[in-house]
Amino acid sequence: MTLKAYNNVPLPSWMYGTAWKKEATTRLVLQAVAAGFTAIDTANQLIHYQEALVGEALLALAQQGIRRESLFLQTKFTPVNGQDHRTPYDANANLATQVTQSFASSLSHLHTDYLDSYVLHGPYSRYGLGAEDWEVWAAIEGLYQSGKIKMIGISNVTAEQLALLCERATHKPMVVQNRCYAALGWDREVREICRTHGIIYQGFSLLTANRGVLVEPEVRAIAQRFKTGVAQVIFRFAMQIGMLPLTGTTNPQHMKDDLAADQFTLAPEDLQRIETVGQ
Repeated sequence: MTLKAYNNVPLPSWMYGTAWKKEATTRLVLQAVAAGFTAIDTANQLIHYQEALVGEALLALAQQGIRRESLFLQTKFTPVNGQDHRTPYDANANLATQVTQSFASSLSHLHTDYLDSYVLHGPYSRYGLGAEDWEVWAAIEGLYQSGKIKMIGISNVTAEQLALLCERATHKPMVVQNRCYAALGWDREVREICRTHGIIYQGFSLLTANRGVLVEPEVRAIAQRFKTGVAQVIFRFAMQIGMLPLTGTTNPQHMKDDLAADQFTLAPEDLQRIETVGQ
């Protein structure tokens, strides 16, 4: 199954996330692709990601005959406040230069000449959007206009910030990637804006941010009824409400199980129950 944003670029309905994988990154990306994942998410941020090791996996896949074009690659520009001393750009340069340097570094790490999706890792401002946010977004829009990126997006964004960006940007985001809390209605306000504007909402930490939901008797009962795992029920719920889920599982069996989550359909009352379970 594929999803399409408002600019008509197709992307897979599942994504494998590579945060916190450290030296196991290459092996896990190879396992994920072997299990059936075709979309990989990373970032040019050495605190939490090993983007160059994703690139090593891509080289190994190419040797197995899996071509770059058959994979959807998404990485991120991470501002200085999200980096340690190992910035992939000159931290003293102006922001547009930081973006272009980080982007060039990502292409080099990933052994590619284009990206399927390039995401601003998070706004500079806590509330609203400041001059830095607009400067960086303009630089990302420039890369999109150059044809080197098929989609652009933003992560860790509030509903207010996203609404502003959609209203004033030359190119609205095509993807939004947020941590998704059941207690906050599974990020309902941001998802609503995404739905209105034809933006693909990518949800991460669907399991780790919602441990309480996983032990809810009602959710367990749904899993038993479908003879599947609780994790698969949450992922299927996410898909049915219009989300693209990320999983970062390191277990090869869980990778296969997660991909099988589209093989059953939750009833409207199941969706309703899960939608409100954590609130």
